[in-house]
Amino acid sequence: MSATRAEICVVACAEAWRGDGEILAAAMGTCSILGARLARSTFAPDLLTTDGGALLTAAAVPLGAPAGPVEGWLPFRDHLWLVQNGRRHVMMGASQIDRYGNTNISVIGDWQRPKSQLLGMRGAPGNTICNPVSYWIPRQSPRVFVERVDLVSGVGYDRAAGLGAEAARFHGLRKVITNLGVFDFGGPDGAMRLASVHPGVGVEDVVAATGFELVIDATTPRTRPPDGEELRLIREVLDPRALRDREVRQ
Repeated sequence: MSATRAEICVVACAEAWRGDGEILAAAMGTCSILGARLARSTFAPDLLTTDGGALLTAAAVPLGAPAGPVEGWLPFRDHLWLVQNGRRHVMMGASQIDRYGNTNISVIGDWQRPKSQLLGMRGAPGNTICNPVSYWIPRQSPRVFVERVDLVSGVGYDRAAGLGAEAARFHGLRKVITNLGVFDFGGPDGAMRLASVHPGVGVEDVVAATGFELVIDATTPRTRPPDGEELRLIREVLDPRALRDREVRQ
């Protein structure tokens, strides 16, 4: 069975949590939520997943379904303890992101007279300073991958370096997954690097959709496709209504 682009993205999101152990997966967006639940169902059984609220699920559940059996309750005070102590790996979205992983979810344009009002800061500053963070961006373009974000909501590697070791001891940007490829921050001084391109995507397609100079190695691998069991779990268990295809189209 061949996988759709959305299913490739789900697996790429799941891989962001590989090796995390017993840590809370906090995901935002259809494919990232599916990725966390797929990781929990396959190679990361110790990963903690939620129903989207305060219940820790005993097993991964389909999108939109009740939690079913639960293994714990996570009141807000306990959630904040996990945040403050680096025990959560969150996968957020971003309206803008730059080469060092600074992100903007607040405003487009000048702060005093913005062109667009977005979500606001929300938890982005605390998330990026206190937790491992990855990003899921369903539609990569030069308007999103920008040379300089209009306002810093989430802290990138260049700004974290200026805060000092104590303030940024839990800061760590892991992956950026988009509809085109997977990126990490393995370039000089934490610059964004192209880690893989999805099947059917060329490196030139990624470059054309990026508003800054990416670090690109001599050879760029393909993002791994889901295996048969992963496809079965995605299609039959986790997302039987194929909501993933509304977020990412082939």
